[in-house]
Amino acid sequence: MEWNDLFNNIKNQEYSKKLNSFLDEEYKNKIIYPSREHVFNAFKFTPLDSVKVVILGQDPYHEPGQAMGLAFSVPVGVYLPPSLENIYKEIELEYGIKMNHENGDLTYLARQGVLLINPILTVEEHKPLSHKSREYELFFNDVLTTLNNLDRPLIFMLWGNNARQFKSLLTNPKHLILESVHPSPLSANRGGWFYNNHFKKANEFLKNNHLTEIKWLNK
Repeated sequence: MEWNDLFNNIKNQEYSKKLNSFLDEEYKNKIIYPSREHVFNAFKFTPLDSVKVVILGQDPYHEPGQAMGLAFSVPVGVYLPPSLENIYKEIELEYGIKMNHENGDLTYLARQGVLLINPILTVEEHKPLSHKSREYELFFNDVLTTLNNLDRPLIFMLWGNNARQFKSLLTNPKHLILESVHPSPLSANRGGWFYNNHFKKANEFLKNNHLTEIKWLNK
């Protein structure tokens, strides 16, 4: 199965038609992020048959120049958002390495099989969660169900309450679910983010299942 199979299956569903019509109007009349051609980048860069790790975000960054269709990722040259800074810091803590904090582009992870997916794929400028809707909820449920049904080991990283709410859809005993607080400073500084060892645990799981480990270092 490929992502195109999923999209072909849902294209005639009512929620899919409503969502497309809504986005047509939003992109026509407002400033929406990411740009229309980048909305499905997570699916483009990480084919279904290559997915090893699934990292759930929330919705795209809502300030100019940030969103690029991959959860937590920003283009090269864009200042790292606080959550991404904390993700890099955790990788550094786990592996004793130094990440390149000048580069927030996570495409290198997406190409290794890390699906960086926001449950809500679009947002209006300066308005976080402005595109939260029942249609996106139904779409993402179909995405997660597709992943859950894969008959091979996968890792799901659920960071924060928004991501954890999807845990009930993840029932496949072959999969590993890792949970923690969100990497945003507000949550991370209260405890539970740093030293959660999610990146090492993911690689241990992959190694134990005879799969290639993820190279988390961005150099």
